[in-house]
Formats: sequence, C-alpha cells, structure tokens
Amino acid sequence: QGSQFVGMGKDLYDTYAVARQVVDEADDALEGKLKHVMFEGSQEDLTRTENAQPAILTTSIAMLRVLEKERGFKIEESCKHALGHSLGEYSALVATKAVALRDAVKLVRLRGEAMTKAVTNIGTTAMSALVVRPAKLEALIKAMGEIEATLPRGEMAQISNINSSFQVVISGTVRGVDHASRVLQAQKIAARAVDLPVSAPFHCDLMQPAADVMKEALKTVKFEKPIIDVISNVTAKPIAKVEDISDLLVTQVTRTVQWHASIGYLRDKENVHDYISLGPGKVLANLLRKEYPLDFVKIVTTAEDIQQWTL
Repeated sequence: QGSQFVGMGKDLYDTYAVARQVVDEADDALEGKLKHVMFEGSQEDLTRTENAQPAILTTSIAMLRVLEKERGFKIEESCKHALGHSLGEYSALVATKAVALRDAVKLVRLRGEAMTKAVTNIGTTAMSALVVRPAKLEALIKAMGEIEATLPRGEMAQISNINSSFQVVISGTVRGVDHASRVLQAQKIAARAVDLPVSAPFHCDLMQPAADVMKEALKTVKFEKPIIDVISNVTAKPIAKVEDISDLLVTQVTRTVQWHASIGYLRDKENVHDYISLGPGKVLANLLRKEYPLDFVKIVTTAEDIQQWTL
C-alpha cells in the first residue's frame, strides 16, 4: 500500500479488452464500488485501505493478463517463483492460479475493512519507516525486542516489515512507535524515521481482530496448488502445501512481512537474480535495485511498458 494513485491502470483499461475484463470482473465482485474509486475518485478515498488493497491487486493482475494475452508471456515458463508484499501475496496467488480473482478482491476488501475496524476504539496508532544504518539490521531486530519488553501497559511497537537491509517499518501505538524510533536513533541503529500516512498499524498484534475475521472468511475460499512456487511473507520460503495457504494468510495479518528474507532465500537458495515487478508503483523494484544493483529487474507499471516488452 502506498503505490496507489487515482487513474492507475486506466491506460490499460482504455487500450486492452483483457484489462477491461479484469477490472470489470473485480468491480462486479465488489458490487460496482471499485472502478470509480480507481479511475475518478479522490486520492483520499483510494488510500482508504479497503479500497487501496483491491485496487492494487486488480491493477497488478490486469497488467499480468495483458502481458499474457498481448505478449505471449507465460508465468510458468518464464518464472520459477512468485511473491508479493503484504496484500501483494494475494496478487501472487491469483497470478499463479491458486485463487480466483473474484475471491481475492473480496478477501482483500474484507481484509482492509477489518484492519481499519480493529483499531477503531484503541486510540491513536502509527506506522513509521526507519532508515537502518549500514550493517545494523540484526542490532535493530534485537533492540526492538528489548524496547517492546519495556513499554508501559497499553503501548506497543513491533516490526511490521523488514523490506531490505536498510529499511524497516514499525507499527503500534503512537507513543510506542515514537519511543522506539527515538531510542533506535539515539543508539545510532536507525538514521531517521518517517511517519507513514496509513489508516491502521499493519502487521502487529493490534491487528489480531482482523486476523480473526480473515480466519473465518478464508474457510469459505477454495485454493488450488500454485502453478509455480509462491514465497510466503511469514516464512520467507515457498508455501509447501495448499492447505497451508489459508493459515499463512491469517498469520500474515499480525506478523512481520519478511520481504528482505524472502529475497535472500531466492538469491541464496534458488540462485535467482532476475525479477519482473508488476504493479502500479516501483517501490519494490527500487528496493531490489538499491540492495542488489547487479541483479536484473524488469518493471511493468504502464501500458507503454507492455508495448515495449522484451524478455
């Protein structure tokens, strides 16, 4: 979340019938409440997590379907693994035919609503992105465990995302997150902290009510074996069995997104150094390029990128 912008995917929608099919199917699944927000609504409306999540998922899948239809791209022939960051894990599961688009957009709409509702009566919450000083990631993880243990009752600060060796996001109550940020900067572990404009403190224990909602909802959804391995945000390893998908998606709501470890697994265990990044923004591609400048990252964010596609 954060890569959404009003009008994203509109160039695809206007140019390709298969993109229109994807967006219209998602819009229909959400009773006509998605397309207008994506293409003509306000940025504020689109940024609401119950809108941002299905909108980003839909845009990503529209891009993939256009690549498949217009450029002959086959994920099972060109790729060995798929992965997505947080809600992007649902995109990866749709892309690998593990779950239907219609089911996935309903799930992420519900996920967004449940995440916002989970903190309605808690008071002020926050997420903050930390710039980690060189070679200090392990020190930060250790320090966060110590900080969490010393916070007063009712305050919380937990690691929500480990995005790279130089970027970590923390979540919790405003006081907890602010205290943790100050301590980490004072200890020269973090160089600086940037507050994130989000509607809920994702991937921490405050999200447990949302995890409970998702647990019930996921019982009604049928998953298939992915056509290529999908790397789990929780374990940073391939999902071993179809039966594990639901449990991992539930756990993911309250646990740290292990993005850095997931990329580490691909590079170290699978010898992966080439990536295709699909979606409305370039955040993940830019993280990869900064961390591993010699790896190849192909970015697809617009209709023009697809028109110029070569592999």
